Amino acid sequence: MKVTEKCDVYSFGVVVMEIMMGKHPGELLGTLSSNKYLSSTEEPQVLLKDVLDQRLAPPTGQLAEAVVFTMTIALACTREAPESRPIMRAVAQELSATTQAYLSQPFAMITLNKLRSFQK
Repeated sequence: MKVTEKCDVYSFGVVVMEIMMGKHPGELLGTLSSNKYLSSTEEPQVLLKDVLDQRLAPPTGQLAEAVVFTMTIALACTREAPESRPIMRAVAQELSATTQAYLSQPFAMITLNKLRSFQK
């Protein structure tokens, strides 16, 4: 394995997910990467709300939007193929932006597959 800036991006994504989940995301990352060969209809539909730290109340309103935004970035940073990960400058710019996407569906219905498929 060659150490590159994409390794740092991956590590950043893992740390963000660990904060959001309240535990290391190793099992989740393994599940997500093992399903890469399945079609989107065969992939298990893991709900975002189910992987978040269950000790905390589910987010609502602007906080829910921020959680979706942050987890979308974390999932992009942990894509299996290093060349498909964003560069850290782009991640920093996204996080510094003052606007976040409006939720297109109820928070409780958002799946990780939907967030993983988001491309800028």
